[in-house]
Amino acid sequence: MAEVPDELIKLERSAEEERAKLAGLTGDEHSAQWRRWREASEKAQAAITAHAEATGANRYQVEQAVKKAARHAGEDPAGE
Repeated sequence: MAEVPDELIKLERSAEEERAKLAGLTGDEHSAQWRRWREASEKAQAAITAHAEATGANRYQVEQAVKKAARHAGEDPAGE
């Protein structure tokens, strides 16, 4: 697969950072953070789909490449 665009990596990292912020939250705080995570994740997924369609690439392969590149771009924000 060709090089993963930086914008896709940034979107994926943003979604993962929002997911990591869920740790330890409960109630309304958890619900609000979950919505922020979902919105960030939806943006990342939509961008991955658009990139795959625009380049004729396999969407699953694009997503896996983005996730791998995002993990290698820095430490896992969730500490996993």
